Amino acid sequence: MKGIGVSSGIGIGKALLVEDHSIEYTPKQITDTAAEKSRFREAVEKFCCDTQKQADALRKTAGDKEAEILSGHISIIKDPFLQGEIEKLIDGGQCAEAALDSICDMFIQLFSATDDDMTIQRAADVRDVRTGVLEILLGISEVRLPDAPAGTVICVKELTPSMIAGINKDNIVGILTETGSTTSHSAILARVLEIPAVMSVPDMMATVRSGERVIIDGSSGDVILSPAPAQLKDYSEKRERLDHERRELEGFRGKATVSADGTKYELVCNIGKPEDAVKALEFDGEGVGLFRTEFLFMDKTSVPTEDEQFNEYKRAAMILKNKPLIIRTLDIGGDKELSYLGLEKEDNSFMGLRAIRYCLKNPDLFRTQLRAILRASAFGNISIMFPLITCVEEIREGKALVEELKSELSAEGIEYDKNIKIGIMAETAAAGITADLLAKESDFFSIGTNDLTGYTMAADRGNSNVSYLYSALQPGVLRMIRSIITAAREKNIPVGMCGEAAADPMMIPLLISFGLTEFSVSAPSVLKVRKCISEWTKEKADEIAENVMSLSTEKEIRDYLSSVIKTI
Repeated sequence: MKGIGVSSGIGIGKALLVEDHSIEYTPKQITDTAAEKSRFREAVEKFCCDTQKQADALRKTAGDKEAEILSGHISIIKDPFLQGEIEKLIDGGQCAEAALDSICDMFIQLFSATDDDMTIQRAADVRDVRTGVLEILLGISEVRLPDAPAGTVICVKELTPSMIAGINKDNIVGILTETGSTTSHSAILARVLEIPAVMSVPDMMATVRSGERVIIDGSSGDVILSPAPAQLKDYSEKRERLDHERRELEGFRGKATVSADGTKYELVCNIGKPEDAVKALEFDGEGVGLFRTEFLFMDKTSVPTEDEQFNEYKRAAMILKNKPLIIRTLDIGGDKELSYLGLEKEDNSFMGLRAIRYCLKNPDLFRTQLRAILRASAFGNISIMFPLITCVEEIREGKALVEELKSELSAEGIEYDKNIKIGIMAETAAAGITADLLAKESDFFSIGTNDLTGYTMAADRGNSNVSYLYSALQPGVLRMIRSIITAAREKNIPVGMCGEAAADPMMIPLLISFGLTEFSVSAPSVLKVRKCISEWTKEKADEIAENVMSLSTEKEIRDYLSSVIKTI
């Protein structure tokens, strides 16, 4: 079977199927609405009490950051707006179960109507909360992972954070589910607990038999049922190699990011909220190369105020303790929509009013964010980054607004970093072609390879019909990346990369050769990237890059790099 590998490692053990129970009910009309609201409130209090206990247990096995996932569930059900809407429906005669279902479903649909994984995770959180409170209202015992024997592979349709909270990680060698993704909270917890996990395996519950021996590969997403002796031997050896590699990577913790010939690089992390800065430091990141601020907006039902944003940016800066923090201004539109902004429906939103274009068209919103960032800059090493820049006019207009706001803050006696750096995301073909012009206006570049690949190849990575074109190893994309880095180096400004390609072992020698100075990656990738960089000299990287740039197709490049990487 095949699924999505969400937590790396090899799991070999016996399957234990955990069946869901039914939480069906028959809606009924209520006359005593006061009593029904009281019943609802009691269920909420019990849910919060039980969830807090689970969070406390998770804090011991995983850590404070992971426990906040369950604490977040308490925040969801205690949200005044959500509770108020539920109680309005109860006042209208609906039973507590139906009212809870209706309002939670509204939020689930809202959060699910996006291609953004982080927002979709909000929907999963609301579903988990709804299930928990419904179980209490209906008097149903919550599904919990049993005290499984050692060597167990847990098989469940949907693994929720509340189910995994009390898990005995020493006995669980793997997790299989029919739902979930790499960004789901359950996947995050599996990674923290270092349990190999594969999610979104179609019809898994109907296919796997309890007690059956199972092999799961948490990296590739492969699942093997009733493996042959030769397969057991191969995967046991692979598990030993992975364990050795993991121990080897720990040797790079606390070390500088240096190539084999002594060139130092900056290795930082991508984050979506201040709490992620803690994870960046835990994984030994050297700062933050991309703070995706849109997630602060997605957590709200209206535009966050200047003070709300300021407090979040300041918190991230304080956590990092003067390590670099590059804050990207609001990158909304395309696949990221916010209902309360009333974005106009566009036939091709990826080429429409998004990112810097939207912000410049909505100066009040932009001013609020920029003021908040400037105020926060007094508390750390903050830089501003504009997304989706395609022409000089856009960065000039953004910079002019920053200067205007600096004057305002000075007049008000508010502290800020007067020398704050302003850079751009280079993620369009236009930015690549005019990189020399944009470099004159920028303090730094950061290459966003995800969008750069899509825009350069005119290929939507979510469209399976053209997915073969969506690769950073395409000759056209590599030439675009090289030209951006070259233009930055000629103007003596730092140039980083915050797209997925920055952590790709095949790309790293090319990026070293081209002259990249900063790698911004997901926190769990830090040590792997540091190790990979340490294996290359500039001379060897130049040799590899020269050969790669003489090849004509993505397949030729991939095949060549695959053969070379194996020899390093």
